[in-house]
Amino acid sequence: MFWKFDLHSSSHIDTLLEREDVTLKELMDEEDVLQECKAQNRKLIEFLLKAECLEDLVSFIIEEPPQDMDEKIRYKYPNISCELLTSDVSQMNDRLGEDESLLMKLYSFLLNDSPLNPLLASFFSKVLSILISRKPEQIVDFLKKKHDFVDLIIKHIGTSAIMDLLLRLLTCIEPPQPRQDVLNWLNEEKIIQRLVEIVHPSQEEDRHSNASQSLCEIVRLSRDQMLQIQNSTEPDPLLATLEKQEIIEQLLSNIFHKEKNESAIVSAIQILLTLLETRRPTFEGHIEICPPGMSHSACSVNKSVLEAIRGRLGSFHELLLEPPKKSVMKTTWGVLDPPVGNTRLNVIRLISSLLQTNTSSINGDLMELNSIGVILNMFFKYTWNNFLHTQVEICIALILASPFENTENATITDQDSTGDNLLLKH
Repeated sequence: MFWKFDLHSSSHIDTLLEREDVTLKELMDEEDVLQECKAQNRKLIEFLLKAECLEDLVSFIIEEPPQDMDEKIRYKYPNISCELLTSDVSQMNDRLGEDESLLMKLYSFLLNDSPLNPLLASFFSKVLSILISRKPEQIVDFLKKKHDFVDLIIKHIGTSAIMDLLLRLLTCIEPPQPRQDVLNWLNEEKIIQRLVEIVHPSQEEDRHSNASQSLCEIVRLSRDQMLQIQNSTEPDPLLATLEKQEIIEQLLSNIFHKEKNESAIVSAIQILLTLLETRRPTFEGHIEICPPGMSHSACSVNKSVLEAIRGRLGSFHELLLEPPKKSVMKTTWGVLDPPVGNTRLNVIRLISSLLQTNTSSINGDLMELNSIGVILNMFFKYTWNNFLHTQVEICIALILASPFENTENATITDQDSTGDNLLLKH
């Protein structure tokens, strides 16, 4: 026996839309408004495409809700507005991307003082990101006309959603030439130099972290893109700028300027570690290395990065001896005075990455500084720190596994005149 069901019952939204005085908020109060929008409900789309409705949707996203509203519903309309505008309805994308007054209203969110409301910032970033993805030429042209765009991104980089927006600008544009135009534009605006300037003791920790993460992601995205488009005639200008020796020297000068700030130091080391991540050699100015235990083809590290770091090895060594001051830590095992700390742990990670390059000049400097000896002393002093022990183990394994090559390769391998490994002898 089969029961008959009416599977074509109309939505309550259709009933509401038959009223001439229906309001946007009334529709947004309906539970199935998002579902109907994504299902391309013709009447609903036509209503939302009205100029006043689109303007209200954008206003919900960029304007702070009243403080006296119940916290449970305070961000209800901003959230639904964001979901409606990012439901990937082509008509809405077209209308938003082509209406400069709406774009200007959306853009005005960046003109607010710092710090931005993180939730509203996430809504703003999500809407602008989908517009960049769906209408890249129109949105990029609009942003280029706003001469303060990069200034505002730098101003608000401490807000994670704004950092995400910057990265979306680099990843959401798929056609090669428009993407290259964006890279050239951002490079002309000195985005790399300005992000490097943020990694400074005078800046706040959130800005350190997000600027560092942005630079790390730029490196990874650029390298991935170069591997995918190996026939590209133009190098990535952002990566080329970041790998310049003077840029790395400026970064290191920032963190070793007077006071020792753990947040700035760790953020800078994260950038260096990303730059030292090995990859297949594709360009001049890179030396080839092959990490122990890896059978794939040789990798490459930029020489200028290594030279810039080498000039500051003494400063990094001093951090092992005198890290930023930390409070005494009481543990069940005993009192740690001082504890290992994030700074020293990251310095050792940096040293292990440098050892992986097996560069003669750097290994010689590490030997003269006795950095490996200091690291070994820490290994036995902090007997219960597994994070430290892991990094020390990596350092020792890299030294023991360093290849012995002919002295004719001494410029890029750690050899003395007899063909022995300097650090291994040490």
